Order: sequence, then structure tokens, then C-alpha cells
Amino acid sequence: MDFQLTERQKEFINVVKEFAEKEVAPIAEEIDRNYRFPEELVGRMAELGIMGVAFPKEYGGMGLDYISYAYMLEEICSVSPAVGTISAAHNSLCCWPIYHFGTEEQKMKYLPDLLKGKKIGAFGLTEPNAGSDAAGQQTRAYEDNGYYVLDGAKCFITNGGYADVFVVMAMTDKSKGNHGISAFIVEKGDPGFSIGKTEDKMGIHASSTTELIFTNCRIPKDRLLGNEGEGFKVAMQTLDGGRIGVAAQALGVASGAFKVTKEYIKTGTRYGMSLAKSQYIQFQMADMATKIRAARLLILEAAERKDKDLPMGLNSSMAKLFAAETAMEMATKGMNIIGDTGCVSGSPIERFFRDAKITEIYEGTSEIQKIVISSKVLKD
Repeated sequence: MDFQLTERQKEFINVVKEFAEKEVAPIAEEIDRNYRFPEELVGRMAELGIMGVAFPKEYGGMGLDYISYAYMLEEICSVSPAVGTISAAHNSLCCWPIYHFGTEEQKMKYLPDLLKGKKIGAFGLTEPNAGSDAAGQQTRAYEDNGYYVLDGAKCFITNGGYADVFVVMAMTDKSKGNHGISAFIVEKGDPGFSIGKTEDKMGIHASSTTELIFTNCRIPKDRLLGNEGEGFKVAMQTLDGGRIGVAAQALGVASGAFKVTKEYIKTGTRYGMSLAKSQYIQFQMADMATKIRAARLLILEAAERKDKDLPMGLNSSMAKLFAAETAMEMATKGMNIIGDTGCVSGSPIERFFRDAKITEIYEGTSEIQKIVISSKVLKD
């Protein structure tokens, strides 16, 4: 492994860092407090190429890689995990399956507008009774006169209220279990498709999370993504790569919490002594810095394997598990060190504390990651 960055990678990451510090950070607290989806930032992310980092230029992407993508998400999420989530769901969960499983016609129809940020993407897998158990899909689809008709509902859909293009899983043959799930491309405005309630979440307030409702939703037959019955494969491979993105988000949360805590320690005193001179605090900071570095290396390893088109399901699950748990630990330790002022609404560490938890849950809970990891390890 050689994680030395090229000049192009460095240039892109520096642009993202400047964007995060100068444009995201100043409004991070406001968009969180007001549950406001920052449309103006999405426009800027599109201009900077953030909405299509690791995709070929021929389809409108930046032509970079997943290592650049991971660094990009860490930088943005270190000031606003919610803003990073918008890009991650768009890139990993909508654009990637269309790029990887779509026909050339589907790619040319959808990717240029998505990768240039003219349209926003989302991914519909989760249902009230089908979260970790993806095979429990109740949304169904059947052919009818040159169309597919979808009936059912999805929940907890990131970008749901603002997306234009959705990759949606539905059961086409329940008797086949996982092999009876198919993937479809649904567009905003399709007849029978509507957005349900917007969730009032604990964290990532500025990220839109909604229900998707399908009531005799008719879509052309050429919106089938991949072959009929391949939806579970589409979903699982999408999530394998998507977990790199969630791990990078979690790393951003950890890095942001660490920075806020370090700034507090450098200036804070307790019992008349500088916090920075307390050996207990020094040991805490050493543990935090080491775990953040370890999480970053796991993420870069998974990203490198994806860039080289090598198997990386084990690596992405390890990265996601460790980074998410590190994010939660860093936010908790930061809250404990900062104390009562950190518990006040609007405090950066309070926001990181709320934002950290979701990284242990979405795109596969920590328990699911342990199942994936153990199943692969025990095969060896």
C-alpha cells in the first residue's frame, strides 16, 4: 500500500478543505438548528466536482478515485456530517449502481446531470420491516404492458425530499427470496410516486430523510437496473462501496470532535492547572489520535482496493465498523472532557455527539458489519 497523494489529489483535497472551512463551517450550526437542507452548498459542491468525484470524465465525473472521495468526505464531515451525507448518498448509493450496473443508455441518460450536480440522487432499500433484513422487502413490482408497476413504501431515505433520481429495490418474485428482488430507476414526478413524511432525527439535521411512497407507480420497462432478480446483488455491492463513504463520514465526525476537544484542552484549566498538562488528559488525547489514525488507514486500504477493482467487502466492513465506533468514542470522550458547556444545544461537540450515532446504524449496523467480517474470516 502506498498512500502518497498525487498532485491532482492534493489539489482537489485542498480545494475541498477550503470549501469546508470557509463555506460549510460558518453555517453548520444554523442549518443544524433549523433542520435546513443547504441547497446553496449543493450548488457549490457541484461546481467543485464533489457530486461526482470517482467517476469518469466521459460521464461528467471528476475522473478521480475513492481515495480522493474518502478524503473529501472526511474534510466536509469534520465540520458538518450532514452536508457530507448529502454527497455520500448521492455518489455511493445512486450514481455508483447506475454506473456499474446500468446500460450505456441508462448511464448517458442519468449520469451527466447527476455527476455535475444538476440533479440529486437517492437510494431506496430500507423499509419498516426490512432494514438489516433486506430480504424482507414488501415493496413489489410487476410487469404490465411494457411498464413495471411498483407498490409499497421505503423509509429513512437520505436526500429523499430533494432527490430527482432514485435507485429503488422491489420484490418481483417473492418465492425466490433474495433472488426475487430487482432494482429500478425511479424519477421524481413518475406517476404514482410521492414523498412521504420527513423524519425528525436526532442528528444530521440538515440532511433530508424521508419516506418514499409507491402507489401503482408506473415506470418504463427500460428503467430496470441490471437484470430482473439481481436487485439484492445490486444492493449489496452498492453497500460494500457505500460503507467506505460512511466510514469516511465517521472519520470526519471523529476528526471534528478531536479538533474541538483539543482546542478546549489547549486553553482550558481545571483546579488551577492547565488541562494540557494533565497526564490523564494527555493519555486521552493519545488514545484519540491513535484511533483516528487507525481508522483512516483502514478506510484508505478499502478505498485503494476499490480503486483497483479488488474484493473489498471485508475491508469496507472493517473500516465502517471501526470508524463508526471511533466516531462515537471521540464524541463521547470530547463531551466528557469539555463537560457541561459541551452539553448545551449549539455546542460543536454536542452536534458531533448527535451526528456520530447514525454512522453505527445506517448502511449496515455495527452488528451487521460483525456478521459480514466474521463470515469472511471464518471461511479462511
